[in-house]
Amino acid sequence: MKTIQMTIDERLLKLVDQLSRSRKTTRSAFIRVALEAEIKRHRMQEDEDRHAQGYLKNPVVPGEFDIWQDEHDWGAQ
Repeated sequence: MKTIQMTIDERLLKLVDQLSRSRKTTRSAFIRVALEAEIKRHRMQEDEDRHAQGYLKNPVVPGEFDIWQDEHDWGAQ
């Protein structure tokens, strides 16, 4: 691990400290988990954007997935 220094406003620091205490963790650990979650969220959004761009470039052709229609479980009893 590497030690860093950062600036944070007092209101946000107070919230971080409150949540850290309630989760029985340290401020550093809480911030590490929050950063990892944001990085994961960002990467997922990038993947979804690339997926959407792919469908814009290559839209689904009518009938393209009809072969799978009978394979779906639509919840019907």
